[in-house]
Amino acid sequence: MDLYLIDAISPFFIGNARRKTNWSKIPFDHIRPDKPEADELWASIEAGMEVFAEKVADVGYNAVSLDDVAHLAQSDHYEIEIQDQIHLYQKRYRPIIDILQKRGLKIYVTMDVLSYTSALLKNVGTSTRSVTAFIKELLTDFFKTFPEVKGVIMRIGESDGLDVHNEFRSQLILKRAKQVNRLLKETLPVFEEQDRELIFRTWTVGAYGIGDLMWHRSRFIKIFQDIDSPAITISMKYGESDFFRYLPLNSHFFRLNLPTIVELQARREYEGSGEFPSFIGEDYSQYAQELRKAPRLRGISVWCQTGGWTPFCRLTYIEKEGIWNEINAAVALQVFRDQVSPEAALRNFAQSHNIPNIDDFVNLMQKSEMVVKRLLYIPDIAKQKFFFRRVRIPPLLSVYWNNIFINHSLKKILMHLTKNPKACVRDGYAALEEIELMHAHAEKCKLPVDDIEFMYDTFSILAIAREYYYQTFDRSIRNRLKAAKKSYKNKYPKSLRPRYRIKMNFDPFPIKRRTLGWVSYVALRRQRGYRIIDRLLILHFLSTVYWVIRKRKPNIIPKFARKSAMGIDTVFR
Repeated sequence: MDLYLIDAISPFFIGNARRKTNWSKIPFDHIRPDKPEADELWASIEAGMEVFAEKVADVGYNAVSLDDVAHLAQSDHYEIEIQDQIHLYQKRYRPIIDILQKRGLKIYVTMDVLSYTSALLKNVGTSTRSVTAFIKELLTDFFKTFPEVKGVIMRIGESDGLDVHNEFRSQLILKRAKQVNRLLKETLPVFEEQDRELIFRTWTVGAYGIGDLMWHRSRFIKIFQDIDSPAITISMKYGESDFFRYLPLNSHFFRLNLPTIVELQARREYEGSGEFPSFIGEDYSQYAQELRKAPRLRGISVWCQTGGWTPFCRLTYIEKEGIWNEINAAVALQVFRDQVSPEAALRNFAQSHNIPNIDDFVNLMQKSEMVVKRLLYIPDIAKQKFFFRRVRIPPLLSVYWNNIFINHSLKKILMHLTKNPKACVRDGYAALEEIELMHAHAEKCKLPVDDIEFMYDTFSILAIAREYYYQTFDRSIRNRLKAAKKSYKNKYPKSLRPRYRIKMNFDPFPIKRRTLGWVSYVALRRQRGYRIIDRLLILHFLSTVYWVIRKRKPNIIPKFARKSAMGIDTVFR
């Protein structure tokens, strides 16, 4: 392996104080170079990048990713004011690139297909032919402007979130495998001529015909059919969904004889985003062992800051509070590059960071992994495989980003899917007891004890919620949950610390269990491939029904599902 890539976006979030933040891309509206305070802001970014570059290079990473081509490459198709903005961004990025180069870090820049302005949409449109021609022009200009950049990381299966208000906003343009294949064949010569690399991401969110690229064998093969270029590397998340636990290794890594890298996440966006330890050593060690049989694995891509829409705002490698993410990033690198055990990697980290009582440190991190897998997740549910339309259902149902859902509809769903409800309640409280032991380990290691306490208080609510999910309804459980929520909010006011949102609703869910079972049997499948009913009903007819209902009753979908990220509408495209 030769590529050990890590995202370098955390310095760009310095001073970006928001209640909830979109961590999927650099906050360009925050760092606009024409702001009155731009000089001071960019000086802070440069200082932060100095710290970041030194630390990740010392850990052993040899490459970084930055956002994004749209803000750094010129085109006559843009508005004049946009061209002026791009010119300023180019100037501001020069010192950033110099800092990274001095540390021996290769630089890759992300790109969506395609990021539009109003003028660009009007001048270029959305046809595959015109979009491909524009991208070729844009890349040519970009490579000439930034000869220091090693390559581009291209994303075609997800666009900017609904909360992005910027000069540029990306849209999903490519809908079929044939279109993606054509784009690759026509743009790869640009990379070859300029001696650059294209890192092509297979990540998709379920939209359109290519929405199943993450797991669909035929779609994957068609997209890379007849692709034979020294300039391309395929980048894939380790599983068939997002960065969750309990996912088997994606078998796409073994399908083609093209170079690949595996995407990993150190700042676990669905597991607290670094507000408490959520160790990933054992999971990643298992993936690393399996990937030793992959035909052409050339490295890893670790996300230490990217991902999620949460108020959790710790900056990895910039602030001391980012320690839990840094542990994961260091261990992931050692497990894949050096083929050491997670425990050995932890001991190496403790020694290099002068952490006392190394045995306690190892126990602390190992317990954190166990607790997350047993209490944040519900193993009985997480181990099951379900698909809906083109996406694999996440194994984490009751918690999403910083939201904990406790309601009667979820209670019915979990009861329907769970094989041993009593064991789920018992195992939840057993895991909670382990956090108390983690507290003692953290004290001995002089690590943030407050984070362990926050973890305990949050997971206590999850443990009580299991009683609600899996026991006959009892008013006392409801009262305990309400009291726990009130205590939690009082202990962690938003002004002092970001916290989870506890979304409770005990109103009866009108659908009977028998009906729920029938609906789940029809709508969900346990196999990857599509059933006849999926092709006839779920993929097309259900989509039409959804959009008719959505138009007539726009508020029928909860605000969380409508407004977060790209919104649930994406799944029905």
